[in-house]
Amino acid sequence: MKILATLLIMATALMGNTQSIHTFKVTGIDGKQIDLAAYKGKKILVVNTASKCGYTPQYEALEKVYETYKDKLVIIGFPCNQFGGQEPGTNEEIVSFCKKNYGVTFPLADKIDVKGAQTAPIYQWLTQKSKNGVLDASIAWNFNKFLLDENGKMIAYFPSSTKPDSEEILSRLK
Repeated sequence: MKILATLLIMATALMGNTQSIHTFKVTGIDGKQIDLAAYKGKKILVVNTASKCGYTPQYEALEKVYETYKDKLVIIGFPCNQFGGQEPGTNEEIVSFCKKNYGVTFPLADKIDVKGAQTAPIYQWLTQKSKNGVLDASIAWNFNKFLLDENGKMIAYFPSSTKPDSEEILSRLK
């Protein structure tokens, strides 16, 4: 019985540490499915975004980083309206705003919740060490960033104030 209990504990620990972001499929802002398994072999930067936020100009840096490193990095924006109602638009309005104002070409997902009772499963995984095996994170505002390696494993979390083109992020992409 002791051996079985030990095996169960080990299996549970391994499951938390072996699942990758590549197991997720999310709805894109265009309604089409985004299968994160398609990004195996590339780093992934996941960002919760908003169009009417003091951090919204980070879209420009996100696009530049994406253009510079797109051979080995994908950025996925997840619009969210949970912080000050700063993403009130429809999916069409969000896409139009991002393309017109910042020339965004990286993938955008459907608007989701990143905290609270309706937290999207991908954000449950990103923010809970018991699921991602690396860290716990609390989303307090827009433009939080999660960097994952080529195997879909968590590398780091960056708060809103960390700019996408900061050395802290870029050093992990080179």
